[in-house]
Amino acid sequence: MSVVPTFRSLAAALLAALAVGACADEIGPAPASFAAEAGPSALGASYRLGIGDKLKITVFGEESLSGAAEVNASGQVSLPLAGEVPAQGKTISQFRETVANRLADGYLKNPKVTIEITNYRPFYIHGEVKNGGEFAYKTGIRLRDAVAMAGGYTYRAEQSYAVVTREGAGDVRIPANGSVILLPGDNVRIPERFF
Repeated sequence: MSVVPTFRSLAAALLAALAVGACADEIGPAPASFAAEAGPSALGASYRLGIGDKLKITVFGEESLSGAAEVNASGQVSLPLAGEVPAQGKTISQFRETVANRLADGYLKNPKVTIEITNYRPFYIHGEVKNGGEFAYKTGIRLRDAVAMAGGYTYRAEQSYAVVTREGAGDVRIPANGSVILLPGDNVRIPERFF
């Protein structure tokens, strides 16, 4: 008879341990696309244009075709003579080649085009922060900087991690004190903690 209560107690303890373990928030390492080293270099040659990126386009010898432009809501840039040029998802090099090809197609002979980003698209932070919303991107920004820009955490905030949605990577849980660098277009959600 004394074996049955001991077995029941052991089984209950085991079930409780499993339940607690299942509820624990494990924050594993962020994927390679979220590595600290991916931050600044991701804004280099491999950076992909997105809606809201502001550009300076120069066509050498053609001042009327040069100027400021922005990737619009349809992912395109409107340019004189070239029309609507697809930009979203392209690197600067790919986009420059597309623009040059469009201008060479019946308009200019051997156009020399340079393109630089003047302002990156914004990032977004929402959830358990005091003033969530859209914020101008600054190179090298980390999660703690983004939270500070949004006025800090609310009293309900889970302060150990955030969920970041990045194009091509989906939702990823990142540690708040980590070295993950945010990128333009990232959507950061600060979850509510469970007391």
